[in-house]
Amino acid sequence: MNGIATLMKDQLALPKRLLTNYRQLGLTESDVMVLLHIHRFQSEGNDFPTPSELSDFLSINEYECSQVLRKLIQKGYLSIEQSTDEQVLNEVYSLYGLWESLVEEQGEAYRTQNEEPEQPNMFVLFEQEFGRALSPFEIETINIWIDEDAQEPALIKAALREAVLMGKLNFKYIDRILREWKKKGIRSVQDAREASKSFRGQQSKQNQNSEQNNQQRDVSIYYNWLDDDA
Repeated sequence: MNGIATLMKDQLALPKRLLTNYRQLGLTESDVMVLLHIHRFQSEGNDFPTPSELSDFLSINEYECSQVLRKLIQKGYLSIEQSTDEQVLNEVYSLYGLWESLVEEQGEAYRTQNEEPEQPNMFVLFEQEFGRALSPFEIETINIWIDEDAQEPALIKAALREAVLMGKLNFKYIDRILREWKKKGIRSVQDAREASKSFRGQQSKQNQNSEQNNQQRDVSIYYNWLDDDA
């Protein structure tokens, strides 16, 4: 009896609605188990468990767990935030999106109506260009560009294309491109094309007597905005 009493005292608080309404949110049993274990890890002081740590308690492997995390972040039920602990910056998982969705009467229907149709295609496009699955942090970065920075999906795709053309395929570089475009008031692909054309005209005049003109790479519509400080 003592063992059972101890077992029953070791409880984890969670909303009943998660168990009764998860299908309406478009979640599978595996999704729910990953969420529950994240919640458990956080109750034990680990705010950012790795896919490896999570998979140790699941029937899916580390790769499958990473895919589930990616899906949850895309759907907005899970997010990655930053917290400061004794002046040390840490990444933590937030389940606020999940709890908020459970409160909403419309649940998944509400999310489907408000979901940007370009987002899933954009994630696929990034994975195709990078040649691998995106990490949870990279997925969250794209979500930030769309939701917090209010970047147009078409412009994000244009920045990705420019990074590919410039041979600098990394998220930091793409983020800097988008920030430069925003600072210059460029809000559409057409704006980027026009600014690029103007920039190339200036560069052509400056370098018309240089032999390097024949060695420069043709970047077509796009150019390295980070070299333009004007």
